[in-house]
Amino acid sequence: MTSLPRPTTDLSADEARRIALRAQGFLGAPDRRAGVRGVLRHLGAVQLDTISVLARSHELVPYARLGAVGRATVDRAYWTGTHAFEYWSHAACLLPIEEWPHFAFRRRAYRNRPHWNHELPDGAYEQVIKQLRAEGPLTATELGGAKKTSEWWDWSGSKVAVERALMYGEVVCVERRGWKRVYDLAERAVPEQLLHDELDDSECLRRLVRLAGQSLGVGTRADIADYHRLKGEQVDAVIADSGLVPVTVEGWGKPAWADPAALGTAPRGRHRTTLLSPFDSLVWERARTERIFGFIHRLEAYVPKPKRVHGYFAMPVLAGGRLVGRVDPAREGRTLVAKQVTLDGAGSVPAVAQALVEAAGWVDCTDVRVERVDAPELREPLARELARALG
Repeated sequence: MTSLPRPTTDLSADEARRIALRAQGFLGAPDRRAGVRGVLRHLGAVQLDTISVLARSHELVPYARLGAVGRATVDRAYWTGTHAFEYWSHAACLLPIEEWPHFAFRRRAYRNRPHWNHELPDGAYEQVIKQLRAEGPLTATELGGAKKTSEWWDWSGSKVAVERALMYGEVVCVERRGWKRVYDLAERAVPEQLLHDELDDSECLRRLVRLAGQSLGVGTRADIADYHRLKGEQVDAVIADSGLVPVTVEGWGKPAWADPAALGTAPRGRHRTTLLSPFDSLVWERARTERIFGFIHRLEAYVPKPKRVHGYFAMPVLAGGRLVGRVDPAREGRTLVAKQVTLDGAGSVPAVAQALVEAAGWVDCTDVRVERVDAPELREPLARELARALG
């Protein structure tokens, strides 16, 4: 590991938390004119996931920052025109199209990858490219078959081929149709000036490290590496030239780096009160979430039901710059059901009620029903707040 420059700025834990909130779009007025695309550019990556309870995670992310932006508006912003592309970043993510050149290092790595989970049948790759060239955008089914069963590993040859082409950068996803990817050739879907701008690995990594630092505001080496799932040594190789500056943060116990634009003035403005997707970039890294907010967050969707503590899709509640509870939601017709609510004391009741009512309105629910509150003595105060908020 290269030696680290001596930090020139000391931050309190509270300053670091507020810097992170502002960098993630939760402190201060958001740029509503830029809309959903502005949120994507600001964050640099929006994670995709198949789970849909209130809505899918890529819809929840702009909602959490902008409020009740229409779900159809969200989808149009992502997939209409050449504004975004899907690729492997923190996980499967939507990324701003202008960052296409900076993932060249990962496309090269995939092309040089010796082992794959799925074998590629002879001729399947060439057939998929030929069919897309002749017929235009197609789903995996239209290319000759998607998954043969519900198991992720049992892919048809054409599905293996088109996903391999996606990873190589020869094919992109141009829209989602019933959550199925619609594929097209990159040469048609990516602006020409970006398509052929192949940067070397150092240039790619330097850019992604800087973007991660800007999106986080302040972070440790591990935080920065995790944002786009880089290796620690990749971060070490370029961080000194990334434009980020070394800082120390009270209580972190590890070296940290900050976006210089985030330093110098205390972050001010209105705090957002909202439910957060478990895949939101504010909370997607568990160790960082615990370090900044003192909040232990686990996604329990894949945990057997008897072993769940907070629920299938427990969503943290952000209010006043703190994580003040969590809600495991569901929908029954026009009712948003809070299957389980965890509150951080009586003081968090109004914020949780506000977050629930706003989320209900966003997904066209007219009522909110609470099934369980972990602290029984707070059930009645929460019911009163909900009744008042619902009018």
